[in-house]
Amino acid sequence: MVAGEAGELIIDLYSAVEEFIRKYDPERKFRFASDIKVRFNELLSRFKEAFIDYVLTPEQLSEAYEWVKVLRKAVSDCTNYLGVKGVTFSKELRSFLEDPRAHLRKKIFIYTHDLVRGRLSLADYMRTASAAIRTSYRTNLRSTYQSWVLLELLSLIGRLGGRLIYPEHRYLPLDRSGKQRTGTIPPNAVVEAKGRGCLSFFVEAPRPIGWEDTSDLSRAWRLYTALRPDFMVYGGMVLNILEPESDPPVLRPNVIIECKELEDWYLRSRDIRGPLARPLTAEEWRAKWIEGLWVGLADALGVKKAEVSEVIKERKGLRLKEYQLVILYKNFYKPDRMYLVSRTRVPDDVRKYLEGEGIWVVDGVGFNVEGLSDLAEELLKFAKQPDKTVVELSKESAELLSKVMELTGEGADKVIGEALKLLLSKLRSKRCRRA
Repeated sequence: MVAGEAGELIIDLYSAVEEFIRKYDPERKFRFASDIKVRFNELLSRFKEAFIDYVLTPEQLSEAYEWVKVLRKAVSDCTNYLGVKGVTFSKELRSFLEDPRAHLRKKIFIYTHDLVRGRLSLADYMRTASAAIRTSYRTNLRSTYQSWVLLELLSLIGRLGGRLIYPEHRYLPLDRSGKQRTGTIPPNAVVEAKGRGCLSFFVEAPRPIGWEDTSDLSRAWRLYTALRPDFMVYGGMVLNILEPESDPPVLRPNVIIECKELEDWYLRSRDIRGPLARPLTAEEWRAKWIEGLWVGLADALGVKKAEVSEVIKERKGLRLKEYQLVILYKNFYKPDRMYLVSRTRVPDDVRKYLEGEGIWVVDGVGFNVEGLSDLAEELLKFAKQPDKTVVELSKESAELLSKVMELTGEGADKVIGEALKLLLSKLRSKRCRRA
């Protein structure tokens, strides 16, 4: 079942855990006395640590910590050069950045608990928990590199005179959690470069918006199935790219950037369902959700599972190579320009194939900021002057504006406009009296 010293250690520790439980908790209720509980937790912790070392090599774990260190440096760069006060990540990535090993321990908590409860055999545990660790490891390294690319691009624009103008609070969000509940798709960041205009950045943006019934869901469905490139960039100050009646249902981007962190990314394939998936009604959606909830509860409570309802037939997807997927993004969204940023060198034949399809390849970047400098310059060519000017207010001025808006029932633009007209009239009147 397991091989090598690490595998033997897993078996030995598992045997020790089982022996401990048989001695102190044969009914597996896990209600230990305080001193016994401490010993049990220590033994279980050793088992989980050993299991992580069994699944991942020391080199892989070292790589994770090194990448985290580099990303933290990118956050510092963005703070220094773009005026960002802080960067927020998704809950998943934030946990990984705090401590990769501790994060991976969390990923196997439920599996380990099921193992000691006797709900999983050691063989099943090895299979499922190993998959959970590997998936989390790969996913978070991908998110780490993707975040590094964006932060350093923004920092380079900051070095060229750019500043963050949205969000106004200057905390840069690199996730989209809760940002589309109001039915719009807002940007993650808008930067303004002196004399050139603005660029609006959207991270994995075509995500679902809030909906309530079947009519809402039918309009939002294409956002559930839309292809999701890493970054979409728009010239100007674009605060909502949702176009529900269009196909695809978002504003056509000026630029798409896709990031690849693996050395052999071009050899890998992925199943894509995307636009091929048929829409569900709100009732079908809720039925699926309740069914999944019931199955999970039935397992936890040890009761018999209800018969699975008739499976909703859905179309199958396509299996594409990663480099074919990049081209699919381009053909689907039709941007003015599309870039592929690869951490490692791309083989000549793959590069020629991509460039032949109109993809600009930026490869061998590693974690070298200068490897992105030309791309930052290219992005600024798409900057546009915004239709509206962003004005920064002090806390006191913002509070005064809010009070006036509340009293008048007018928007900020109307209130500020009327106030400026009144001020201008008074200044002209004083000038006339002096004359």
